[in-house]
Amino acid sequence: MASDNGEWSYADTDEEILTRIAWYYYNDGLTQNEIGEKLNMSRIKVSRLLESGRRSGIIQVRINSRYQGCLALERQIKERYGLLEAYVVPQLPDQDPSDRLGQAAAQFLMQRLQPNDLLAVGWGATVSSTIQRLGHVANERNIGLVSLTGGVGTYVDGMRTANWGSSVHLVPAPLVVRDPDVARNLSSEPAVANLLEMALNASYQLVGIGELSATSTVVRSGYVSPDEVEPLRRKGAVGDILCQFYNECGKPLELPLHDRVIGVKLAALSRAEKVVAAAGGIHKVQAIHAALCGKVVGILITDETTASRLIELEELRP
Repeated sequence: MASDNGEWSYADTDEEILTRIAWYYYNDGLTQNEIGEKLNMSRIKVSRLLESGRRSGIIQVRINSRYQGCLALERQIKERYGLLEAYVVPQLPDQDPSDRLGQAAAQFLMQRLQPNDLLAVGWGATVSSTIQRLGHVANERNIGLVSLTGGVGTYVDGMRTANWGSSVHLVPAPLVVRDPDVARNLSSEPAVANLLEMALNASYQLVGIGELSATSTVVRSGYVSPDEVEPLRRKGAVGDILCQFYNECGKPLELPLHDRVIGVKLAALSRAEKVVAAAGGIHKVQAIHAALCGKVVGILITDETTASRLIELEELRP
């Protein structure tokens, strides 16, 4: 007998039969068709009984895997920060974090990018690592690439390694210029403005998240001097995305540097639907937390240690 909603439940059949079905399926590895033939019932009925057994608690599946904790963290991160998606990978202490997260970001995007999609990218080690792994898929699916900022040199290495043969659009300007007027004039040029608009309308926007320290990417790249780190901290900066600094609430700061950056502004980026941030490491927890609180990004790719610390921070938030 079927239930009122047309679905089968374990109450519609003998519990012994349900137990046999579960044993055949999970322990003996039989397919649902094979089980149906054994018990003289349709594959659809077997499938419905298995689903009803899981919902009722008669069938309980236990995952004994190093990924199990990651899946739980993904759910918590997504719910607590209101994200579209979260992807947490196991921590591997011996692997370079940028390489590890670049691999994870590439896997994530491979599963989601469709033929003829456009991927917008920021800059940094993790983003470059991701680009290097996407070349084959990009060529196979004709996926285009567009930069979110100026600074052609910051993108070239990743694309050269990836042999990215599909359409590539790089903003023809430096990332940071000396004069704010020059930045405004360049940003208003059609060749630049059109590409930045294209980046905002891409299928996905992939960015890294930088912490504020003497060893951060913006400092090592020379866009911020080591002497400027502490003054930026005093002004409330905790991290940067696309060479633009924000406070503990994820709000962009009003800094002279930002007027000299050529690229998509954080306020505009936060309005895009599918902004993916690939970032991890204990030293970046505060910067990632602030970016998530400020809704600058909607999808996070990180490692399990970072995810656990983010949950702890979120629990302490008033």
